[in-house]
Parts: sequence; structure tokens; C-alpha cells
Amino acid sequence: MLSYFRPPMNHKAGFVNIIGLPNVGKSTLMNELMGERLSIISPKAQTTRHRINGFINHEDYQIVFSDTPGYINQPAYKLQSTMNGFIKNAFEDADVIIFVTDKFQKEDEQKHLVALIEQSTVPTLVLLNKIDLYQKEETETLIAQWKERLPKSQVIPITASSGINAGKVIKKIVELLPESPAFYDKDQITDRNTRFFVSEIVREKIFLNYTHEIPYACEVIVESYEESEKIDRIRCLVFVERESQKAIVIGNKGDALKKVGIEAREEIEKFIGKRVHLELFVKVKDKWRNDANTLKNFGYRNE
Repeated sequence: MLSYFRPPMNHKAGFVNIIGLPNVGKSTLMNELMGERLSIISPKAQTTRHRINGFINHEDYQIVFSDTPGYINQPAYKLQSTMNGFIKNAFEDADVIIFVTDKFQKEDEQKHLVALIEQSTVPTLVLLNKIDLYQKEETETLIAQWKERLPKSQVIPITASSGINAGKVIKKIVELLPESPAFYDKDQITDRNTRFFVSEIVREKIFLNYTHEIPYACEVIVESYEESEKIDRIRCLVFVERESQKAIVIGNKGDALKKVGIEAREEIEKFIGKRVHLELFVKVKDKWRNDANTLKNFGYRNE
């Protein structure tokens, strides 16, 4: 029997940046595509504040996802302006752009993002999210509208929360990726360290446990992280802007902060696979969301 030489497949790799308005499902999408819970999620808008990278590694390709904050049309703070800067940068280093939208988004609020896509030469996938809430005719109409609005883009209907068409999205991304060696070690799933994810988990629990302005006025910093074989000891500082906010975060006899700490500890233990002793302390940093130096110290840079 003749034996034929089969040349190796060309490896693909690239950066796939996810953009959209707040609370449209970007973080849910990335977590679903990754099969890992990297981005924190809450029902409140503007939960994501940083660009968070996650990697899908395959023998023939590496996808580097970047989950960006939701675009804010009228930033009220320097923090929000910095978050918008992450989105601008997403167009500069992307090999593929994923624009997440749904039928609930207002056209006026999306027009800036649509304009950025129109001006860009980066291949774009428009993902029409939450199709489980649409009538069939409604889905078909919206697909046609987006194809007309962004004719160079490909439109895929999805439901991020349940993974509908997730496989189709991955397949299309791989088709669009350039040939390239992997950018990161294929044992990695992210370039963020454990401290970052600890602070994000605590911040997620704050978003889930408090209302109104409190979650948006909070920032979480890991002050110390001591590892040992059996248990990791972590001390986090929760920064707020006013004494009145500090009192709310702590709650009556510390009950509110204790609840956040219990929920965060349980989530952190799942994440790192080890017992955790977690301490939370609340401090006031006046107007931190509008202070450029404080934002830089808190890690908000236009990466």
C-alpha cells in the first residue's frame, strides 16, 4: 500500500475583541465560549471595568478573547472615560471584532460603535443575542437589518446564556483568524493573575448585594495574599467615595459586609481549588472615580 505524506495544517492565532453596550451579554458570551468563568456577571450595567483576556487553545489554533467594558455614550467620570478607551484600543489590536447586540438596544446608543465598525477594516461578527426571546420572524427581520447596516460583517443569532450557536461562532472565528504561531503558552487560559480574579469576585458580590450607586462607587484591591499548602489568607480593601457609602457597605453590625465576604470566599475557593481565609476592610477614597492618579494606581490604564 502506498503511503502519502500529509503536510501539517497551518496554525492560526489572533486577537478577538468583544464590544457592545453595557449589559448586552458580552461577559456571558466570553465565559460560554471559553467554557471558563473569567468575566464577572451581574444584572447591573457596567459590571466589567477592565479588558479581560481569555484563551481558547486547540492543536490548530489559539483564540485570544478580550472582553471589554460596555460603551458609555456620556461618561460621567474619568473611570468611565478610561473604560471607553479600552474599546477604542480594541479596534487597534484586533484580528476579529465581535459586536454583541440584541433587540432591546436603542439605535442612538449604538451608533458610535456602529460607526467604529464601519470605519474599521477588521473583520467583524455581529452577534444578535438573546434570540430565545424573539419570534422567528423578528429574528429574520433583525438579521436582515444588520446585514444592510453593516454589509461587510457577518450576522449570527445566538443566546449567550445557553450557548445557542456558540459552536458556529467559534468555527467562524477560526476561519477569520490569520496564520500565526500561538501568542501564549497553550497551558494558559488567561494573562491575568489570581489577585486580579480575587478582586473581581469580591466586586461581583458587591454588585449582587447592593443597589443604586453603591456598586459603582466601590473598588476592590487585594492588599495581601499569603499562600500556604492548606489555606490561602487574603486581605482585600474595598474603597468607596463617602463615609455614608462605607456605612452602607458594612451594614448593621457588619452583617452586609460579612455576607459579601462569605459569598466571595466560597467563589474564590472554587476558583483556586483550595481553602481560603478572606478578610474585607472598607476605606474611603474621596472622588476616586474622577482622580487620574488613583485610577492609575487601581490599574485603570488604556491597555
